[in-house]
Amino acid sequence: MFAKILIANRGEIACRVIRTARAMGVATVAVYSEADKGALHVRMADEAIAIGPAAPEHSYLDIEGIVAACKASGAEAVHPGYGFLSERAAFARALGREGIVFIGPNATAIEAMGDKIAAKNFARAAGVSVVPGFAGAIDDGAEAARIAEGLGYPVMVKAAGGGGGRGMRIAASAPELTEAIARARSEAKSSFGDDRIFIEKFIADPRHIEIQLLCDRHGAVIHLGERECSIQRRNQKIVEEAPSPFVDAAMCEAMGDQAIALARAVSYDSAGTVEFIVDQDRNFFFLEMNARLQVEHPVTELTSGVDLVEQMIRIAAGEPLSVSQSDVRLSGWAIETRIYAEDPEHGFLPSAGRLALWRPPPEGRRDGAALRLDSGVFEGADIPVDYDPLMAKLITHAGDRAAAIEAQADALDQLAIDGVRHNALFLAALMDHPRWRKGELSTSFIAQEFPAGFRPRAPAGELALRLAAVAASIDHRMNQRRRLISGQTPGLKPQSVDGALIVFLASARCDVQIEEGEDGLLVRFEASAADRLCASDWGAGQPIWRGSIDGARVAVGVRPILNGYALTHRGVTVDAYVLTRREAELAALMPRAIRAEGFAAVTSPMPGLLKAIHVGAGDAVKAGQALCVIEAMKMETVLRAERDATVEAVCAEAGDRLAIDAVILRFV
Repeated sequence: MFAKILIANRGEIACRVIRTARAMGVATVAVYSEADKGALHVRMADEAIAIGPAAPEHSYLDIEGIVAACKASGAEAVHPGYGFLSERAAFARALGREGIVFIGPNATAIEAMGDKIAAKNFARAAGVSVVPGFAGAIDDGAEAARIAEGLGYPVMVKAAGGGGGRGMRIAASAPELTEAIARARSEAKSSFGDDRIFIEKFIADPRHIEIQLLCDRHGAVIHLGERECSIQRRNQKIVEEAPSPFVDAAMCEAMGDQAIALARAVSYDSAGTVEFIVDQDRNFFFLEMNARLQVEHPVTELTSGVDLVEQMIRIAAGEPLSVSQSDVRLSGWAIETRIYAEDPEHGFLPSAGRLALWRPPPEGRRDGAALRLDSGVFEGADIPVDYDPLMAKLITHAGDRAAAIEAQADALDQLAIDGVRHNALFLAALMDHPRWRKGELSTSFIAQEFPAGFRPRAPAGELALRLAAVAASIDHRMNQRRRLISGQTPGLKPQSVDGALIVFLASARCDVQIEEGEDGLLVRFEASAADRLCASDWGAGQPIWRGSIDGARVAVGVRPILNGYALTHRGVTVDAYVLTRREAELAALMPRAIRAEGFAAVTSPMPGLLKAIHVGAGDAVKAGQALCVIEAMKMETVLRAERDATVEAVCAEAGDRLAIDAVILRFV
């Protein structure tokens, strides 16, 4: 076994590898860019070495720099994590020339599977079902148009190297194909250093299902069942589960057999994943093989009991697999949600900045379900604009799917984040979505169920009563706290302490009475004669109200606002105003400001790099016309005109680093 390994990565996955290495008694070395000098993985590792500036091509993609760090630290092996150099055969070979072990598959297998065009040809030869398409790199637009016409629209434009949703675009027509090729090439070049692309038929409304493999260097190959990864945005997964609610035992066996055949065909020797696209008639087609650890590997670990990072390290050290296919026993159900720094209400645009608040739920087992947190951040950490916006993953494991979903929803309710925009509220709403609960999934799920984008729903029914009760109980607790302040005029009792309150939830009004009891606080709703018994040890300043309502465990996000509290729970968000009757009378008389609407400028929706501007001063633009391209967190975003207008001035240049809300264009 190795005495010391280097992790050639950052963020959540670097922290994940460090935890397993530490449990194995293996020392770790972190590498970091200038943007990551205070990052969590740097704090966790036994040693840390700076490798360059923030730009990935000068740090985490710098093969010579990382090899030099290995030699300087005395690391005997390198774990690449996922992304960056994890599927770069040249990196594995460069390490080998220095006598350093690559904790991953051999370079030949990486080359065969890392190049998506070559991978499809290997798959065909191995008898694996493949998606119809052109098995070669596309050289020009005219050739692309001919291929697309032959396949029939829609088509998928994909990067030949890399993965993770980067360099992928869907085109439904010839005009869309031109832009899809440009964006796919640019993202692929930025992320993988390889701008080759190819085209295949886009299969409408499919599921994304993958098989986890483990292969040692002694010829043993096994699979650990399937994962369902159909909930995606921008071709990137955001929710994964194991097993799949769609795949039966026979289908899993058939997919497993094909995955194993492909692994044997390329002499694969590490953890790896074969991804399939599955249509609604259960026909499955090879998508790609990821010659690395997957982001979603924890759901397989929890259902199989196998630590995949440990197995990768042991395989790289020359050990044979300790289990055979007949030894694999899968149990329960696991669900993973990815916590991203992004804004679901504005097209899932990435966010960046200082993480002012980070309070995750506690890990461990409770009420028959286990919660695991794989995190790469801490409170006060900076979320840089240069890298993927993944902050952490919440993984729940229970006896069945319904229990795992309920545990995941409860965990998301207990997650408190501030300082950057994030997707936790969207994920909580998704956990409560009827179609998700039924397991009726496809990669088009988000586009179909949120066609106008995500908007948090307002509370109704029982949820409204629950949140009104929480707001009233919080306000009562705060009033009790205020009464303890010294130096107050004796003999005066404020109205709110009498227990008569009005709670405004959006446009709804709830008149309530508060009564103290031995078992908690009784909130009586006058209009409906409903009672809710709230019990909690919540205190001022806590971002999560944890307690019970009528004996059922509840967690609600709390943020103070003027005369009330912004509450979040199960994908619902609402401003709850708690007033006395007299305060409500006076509030009704207050004037309200009306915000003017306008379309005077295009501003940057996020910090990022301005890659291109397509218009100039004096140009007339049409609604929907592409105006400029911004790159942030390895994704390119095209900003388009909201309506017809004339450009008055261009306020930025291609290559500029933009702050959020920076003005790019002004209109007449």
